[in-house]
Amino acid sequence: MGFSIILAGFIEISNRMKISELHQKTKKELLKILQESREHLRLLHFNLALGKVRNVREARRIKKDIAKILTLLNEQRTKNNKQITS
Repeated sequence: MGFSIILAGFIEISNRMKISELHQKTKKELLKILQESREHLRLLHFNLALGKVRNVREARRIKKDIAKILTLLNEQRTKNNKQITS
């Protein structure tokens, strides 16, 4: 069971991003999700400092999602570089 968070003007960021779901996204979509995840993490850190948020584990989840996206982007980049040099 997952819930979604909608930030002002941002697309929906699911509670847990699965690698299989991320593999189906285009590079442009991954970059958009990455940007929004980073913004969400920034807002979360700000709200944690103000004491408005009680779920401190959410920051850990967002960091893991960012790492998954960056890993996929790096895999795509190295895959493209290998194809170019071959």
